[in-house]
Amino acid sequence: MSDFAYPRPQLVRDSWMCLNGRWKFTFDDERRYSMPRGGHVWTHDIDVPFAPESAASGIGDTGYHRICWYQREFELLPGDKHTILHFGAVDYKARVWVNGVMVGEHEGGHTPFSADITHALSPGGKQVVTVYAEDDPHDLAKPRGKQDWLPEPHAVWYPRTTGIWQTVWLEQVAQTRIHSLRWTPIFDTYEIGWSVSAIGDIEDGLFVEIKIRHGDLLLAEDNYMLIGHEASRKIAISDPGIDDSRNELLWSPERPTLLDAEVTLRHRGQVLDRVTSYTALRSVTVNRDRFLLNGRTYPLRMVLDQGYWPDTLMTAPNDDALRRDVELAKEMGFNGVRKHQKIEDPRYLYWADKLGLLVWEEMPSGYRFSARAIERMVREWTEAIERDYSHPCVIVWVPFNESWGVPNLTSTQAHRNAVEALYHLTRTLDATRPVLGNDGWEASATDILGIHDYCSDPDALHARYAVHGPVGALFDQRRPGGRILTLDGFPHRGQPVVLTQFGGVACDCDPVQARPTWGYAHANSPEEFIALYRRLLDAVGGATMFSGFCYTQFADTFQEATGLLRADRTPKVPIEQIYQATIRANCGVQRPEEVPEPEPGPEPLPDDI
Repeated sequence: MSDFAYPRPQLVRDSWMCLNGRWKFTFDDERRYSMPRGGHVWTHDIDVPFAPESAASGIGDTGYHRICWYQREFELLPGDKHTILHFGAVDYKARVWVNGVMVGEHEGGHTPFSADITHALSPGGKQVVTVYAEDDPHDLAKPRGKQDWLPEPHAVWYPRTTGIWQTVWLEQVAQTRIHSLRWTPIFDTYEIGWSVSAIGDIEDGLFVEIKIRHGDLLLAEDNYMLIGHEASRKIAISDPGIDDSRNELLWSPERPTLLDAEVTLRHRGQVLDRVTSYTALRSVTVNRDRFLLNGRTYPLRMVLDQGYWPDTLMTAPNDDALRRDVELAKEMGFNGVRKHQKIEDPRYLYWADKLGLLVWEEMPSGYRFSARAIERMVREWTEAIERDYSHPCVIVWVPFNESWGVPNLTSTQAHRNAVEALYHLTRTLDATRPVLGNDGWEASATDILGIHDYCSDPDALHARYAVHGPVGALFDQRRPGGRILTLDGFPHRGQPVVLTQFGGVACDCDPVQARPTWGYAHANSPEEFIALYRRLLDAVGGATMFSGFCYTQFADTFQEATGLLRADRTPKVPIEQIYQATIRANCGVQRPEEVPEPEPGPEPLPDDI
């Protein structure tokens, strides 16, 4: 990957090496090979981390292949520390050998894993890493997101991703070192919570030093003793007490203030390990029917983002492409994205943290219900939450989408139990963020009600959600897509309501599209496209029952030509026109031209009186 950047942005060390680039590769449809016996005939070279289905890999084979193998040589990093081999993501099962010694295995196509390979290294010269990846293209009972099971992409499903699709890298570490780091902002008391765990052979006398800075200003510095290789504390940030000064330290899309952190592990004064990180002070909560950011009502203007590129599929072409996607979402007037059916690369979350963009994180779905399918989902979802817990941009967790993987929610108790269990598990693993149990319809346990409605008539859409009586009546009467909005026994309890999928307008006039296009509605010219976009957003923005919306979608994705941008990220209409239409649509908030002038009155008193 060109322009490669450190792949784990919230736990950074100096001594590391990227293993992306040219690897040996072969498909193994006949199951001919095993390790450590080896004897592979390498039929291809592949550019890692691009999947073999992608053009950028140098292979571009989109056929059915269940098993593939990778191999490359590498040299040791200088020094005598332990060497850790990291994989950002391998779809779906992986086993790894170094110099013929098995060093690790992992199941789950969207989450990272690593292995200490020190014991398998040769004293000098070249080292050889071999990777086995297994990904059954017909298995519908594993988390697979938008990966199609048919030979060619159809409807809203796209090319498959097999094997390595995120960065492979090495780092050198001490025998006793920092293993994990977690940040928890505590807005109400102006504190930053942190948890550190260490791993290694030193049992007693370990101390961790924490420094937190805002630019050049040192906000906190302290030392804490680890008990049983773990420590958890809260650091108080000085509260200036004045809104302007308070806001300087708060993170939001409008002012994405990050606090730099340095964490040092010591034993009897000796530095064993040092990492750099960052955190932020912000809160995301719901209060009655509104979403709150930092204690204030915050209308959500989001866009659905699939995270695919034409030549590289789920892998970004480079780090600049990830940054540019964040910038483009903001340039179009959105303050957030719903990352749809994908656990996105941590580098995307880094740029969302740094540039200021809210992210709804959604678990990729399976499409067949079984005990094994739920077990797989629980394991991978738990790993995803652990990986991304500390990113301030992540504001909502979404375990299920449109009842995928639990198709019989209205009639089968086990399917209902799965949604309720994943909701409560997610709230247990992270009590600081709202959880949307099943986005789209058939809601049960949830903090936010998400509705999917692709009605393309703005007047009908507005009439449908311009509720003048009790909001609960909507959930008894409206059935977009023929699906009930809430399950029996789970009436609307006043939670915020967000239109989390709507629009889906394909622009068939796009000269870049070389294949048949698909969409929920169609526009025949750029002028018709932007006019319909404006009217749809005005209709949704005028519905005061909504706390926000998520328009479908950010960019064209293969046959699904419903993007505001083409697949190459060029806008279909001038981006300024998209921006102006988007920022008008503040759900539940009157537009500036509609807000009456306030009556004259006395000057307001300060908050602290």
